[in-house]
Parts: sequence; C-alpha cells; structure tokens
Amino acid sequence: MLEALCRRGFTTADETIARGVEYLLKNQERNGSWYGRWGVDYIYGTFLALRGLRASGAPAADAMRRASRWLVSIQNADGGWGESCDSYREDSFVAAPSTPSQTAWALLGLLAAGEGHAEPLRRGIEYLLTTQRADGTWDEQLATGTGFPNVFYLRYSLYRQYFPHIALAQARRALGFPGDTEAAAKIMTSKKLSAGAE
Repeated sequence: MLEALCRRGFTTADETIARGVEYLLKNQERNGSWYGRWGVDYIYGTFLALRGLRASGAPAADAMRRASRWLVSIQNADGGWGESCDSYREDSFVAAPSTPSQTAWALLGLLAAGEGHAEPLRRGIEYLLTTQRADGTWDEQLATGTGFPNVFYLRYSLYRQYFPHIALAQARRALGFPGDTEAAAKIMTSKKLSAGAE
C-alpha cells in the first residue's frame, strides 16, 4: 500500500504514509526480514516492505540495509532463492530449493534497498536466465503462494511468470542497461555487472 499510495503522490507528510512506515519499522524481525502473506513468507514480506519504504522516501536506511543483508545471507548456492512453507510453522525462515518467483522477489528487494550487492544480483539474474525455458516461461513445482498459513498453500500459475519478468526488467533499468531484453540480459551477467557497487 505504501508503494501504491506514494506512486499517486502521497508522501511522509501524509499521516497515512507516516503511520505505514512506522508500522513496518516496528514490525521488522530481528534478523532484518518481514513476515509475509499471500506469498511464502519472509522473502515475500521483505521484498514488499523494502519497496514500500523505498517509495515512501522515509529515512529508513538502517532497516533497509539489514533487510538486504538478510536477503543476501539466505541466497542459495545456485544463485536463486527459495523458502519452504514450513517457515510459517517454525515462525522463522526455512530454506528450500530455489524457485523463479522467490528469486524474483529477492532481486526486487535488493534493488529496492539500493545497497549494491552486485555479485548476489548477478547470480540471481543468472539463475533466472538459465532456468527460463525456450518458450520464455519458467517452471515451478514448489508452492510459493499462501492461502492460509499452516492450512493450505497454492501454486499461483502466474507467480513464476510475471515476477521474474518484472525483476529482470527492473534490474535492467536500475543498473542502467538500455536496449533490447536479450542484449541487456547478456550484459547483466557479464563482468560489467560484477564490477558494480558493492
């Protein structure tokens, strides 16, 4: 909601935005993450909280830094990100094999945090590019959607499609690579990105 409202001209001078920022800062987990719903779980909550804080322009650099460092700390060896539905039962992050949707969420969170993290970004982008099928889609077997925690979970058929596309497009824009998507994708996984700000 913070991101949506701020895109329509609201600012921290508006009580609604100020209260929303206060809520996020008060509810950040000690490890830097945020609990999430509709998507599994802490990766989803964290990327959305980061986008809201970024859009608000609130002085939340420390919270955003802790969140982005948490995202980096849970990146899988294959460059992607994954989280189990068991996170809801354990009330803490439980790692799982990488998925396209959760990898995209983590990338969007890192981009919103603006912390650099060139190597984690490069590896995440590379994961999405190498797991994309010839027809431009991604496959995702694990449930990444939350119906009701500890009751039922979903595989939203489009999560694995549109979130990776959004993440790749925003990475290209944020990292300053114009031009067609295929060329930009190759550039993003090159040494040029690896040499970016860290």
